[in-house]
Amino acid sequence: MLTRLIPHPLLSVTLLLVWLGLVNTLTLGSVILGAVIGLIVPMLTAAYWPERPKIGKPLRVVEYVLIVLWDIVVANFQVAAILLFRRTQNIRSKWIPVPLDLTSAEAITVLAGTITMTPGTVSTMLSADGTSILVHCLHTDDPDEVRDTIKSRYERRLKEIFQ
Repeated sequence: MLTRLIPHPLLSVTLLLVWLGLVNTLTLGSVILGAVIGLIVPMLTAAYWPERPKIGKPLRVVEYVLIVLWDIVVANFQVAAILLFRRTQNIRSKWIPVPLDLTSAEAITVLAGTITMTPGTVSTMLSADGTSILVHCLHTDDPDEVRDTIKSRYERRLKEIFQ
């Protein structure tokens, strides 16, 4: 009964918090309306979530988030240095196919989002069979190193989290 009323509790809480952030006031009415939205939206979309992703090691999620945040900060400085101190003709951008060991759609989505959030790289396309992802790198002298870094730094951890 409770799972039918609140099929995705984390989504419900997230929707409530996002609503409160959007209205930018903490009144009883805004909390009630946010709670109603947090209950109705997951109920209406529950049919589209047939299986919840299984998180194998929840503490690895915290580690992964910290690593990604650190990489985003470092990559911001690297991209700024490339743009400020290199001549345009010296920038070596590359398209890099990254073979995937991940099978979960959620894990592949998180990997693609991580690559895109990190300045200097963009995930652009997933192969039709889901076995590789195409990544554009702003500047690299060694595409194999970029591929190996993505696989060891992100994909390996996501395999532990999702499988």
